[in-house]
Amino acid sequence: QVQLEESGGGLAQAGDSLRLSCLASGRTLASYCMGWFRQAPGKEREFVAAISWGGSATRYADSMKGRFRISRDDVKNTVSLQMNSLNPEDTAVYYCAADASCYMSMRRDEYDYWGQGTQVTVSS
Repeated sequence: QVQLEESGGGLAQAGDSLRLSCLASGRTLASYCMGWFRQAPGKEREFVAAISWGGSATRYADSMKGRFRISRDDVKNTVSLQMNSLNPEDTAVYYCAADASCYMSMRRDEYDYWGQGTQVTVSS
């Protein structure tokens, strides 16, 4: 079993950048494909991005393409989400998730382990 802990959230202004990190413990991150999801108040949790074993493949939600970038460092056991050109619609709790089967799915029920989330708030 892997434990995930997100960090890097906070307050930002429209147009700013933030970098989120997810640190894994308990098992090596290299065993999992990883994803980022987010949940805004009153909305369902939605897919943001996913990355394959070794980082050779990535997948993004359409609204994040070109603005967000997912990466991983299996030596440091971390996965990151670089978020650029933030806007108030990006305000949400951001979660990282681990997928042992590596479907790189946009469906949250395909992911096996979740972190507690980190809050990102973007003001206009």
